[in-house]
Amino acid sequence: MCYRPVLLAEQMTQPICPRCRRSIAESDTIAFDGDQIFHLDCRKPRDLSHEERALLFKYCFSHAVAMCPDCKQSFRQQELGSDLLGNRTHLCAHCRVDLTDGVRAHLYACAILPETVRRKAREAREAAQRLIKERDRLTSEAFVLIAEAEAAIAALRETMRRAM
Repeated sequence: MCYRPVLLAEQMTQPICPRCRRSIAESDTIAFDGDQIFHLDCRKPRDLSHEERALLFKYCFSHAVAMCPDCKQSFRQQELGSDLLGNRTHLCAHCRVDLTDGVRAHLYACAILPETVRRKAREAREAAQRLIKERDRLTSEAFVLIAEAEAAIAALRETMRRAM
């Protein structure tokens, strides 16, 4: 059987979500089942996780969680806009800029959250990001091993052909 190493390299550069077939970036929110990693929500891969949302509602409901960099307005989470047709949330209510990253940054820096909760939330996010990064590294190493194995098999076949 002949393998095409270039195609394998292309497939192994980043984890692919089995649901939407798009690559999974470190900034995406993931879920997993067994050894499969996938987007928590393929339509909004960078959206907040269920746990992040729960923490925001419990600890940050009464104060601002994001500031729009364009119009300089601050918003509490219930004031943030949504675009149901475009499937977007955490938008500036005035200029519709996506504030998801700002909301997440607030969550991991908010002094209202107990330190242990904030630290555990940050650790969970970092662990998911490491999983994506390490999986990428491991698949790259696997590609090298596959290429070495293919070269060794080709050399064996060539030696066998010459010996016969």
